[in-house]
Amino acid sequence: MCFLEIGIANLITIVAIFTLPLKDSFTVVWMRLIMATLLGGTLSTFMYSSAGALLSYAGMLTVKQLGPKRVSIIGISATGGILHNVGQLAVASWISQTWTVMLYLPVLSFMGILSGIAIGIAANYLMTHVRTLKDFQNHTQQLDKKKRRNTTYVNS
Repeated sequence: MCFLEIGIANLITIVAIFTLPLKDSFTVVWMRLIMATLLGGTLSTFMYSSAGALLSYAGMLTVKQLGPKRVSIIGISATGGILHNVGQLAVASWISQTWTVMLYLPVLSFMGILSGIAIGIAANYLMTHVRTLKDFQNHTQQLDKKKRRNTTYVNS
């Protein structure tokens, strides 16, 4: 098991978060996890990957709610990089039945920030230069606005 990798697969997650509705982006995360496991993983790699991916996904969605004026796609991605490592270390700690695995957290957090920044830069580039992704993002934003308007009328 290698905890230290750049996390290219997280590029898929960050683009899905910005271009797809919540349900669809969650489906993309699960499909990515299942495919990676089927293409060469084991039960333990699935456990590590799931914990990292789901914690990262939840954290990125939470930080995204702060809005683009407060945090950029790069900051959201860096959050995901850190939380992915936290999730994997939590599983490692549970499996090994010791908290000392968490001593790797400072180094892995630093590496998670660096890889998150790299993935965020790549995602930002894709989102601004690939027309199809821009169209998906605009469509998703319009759906979100419409949904918020309908919710506001229902709650009034």
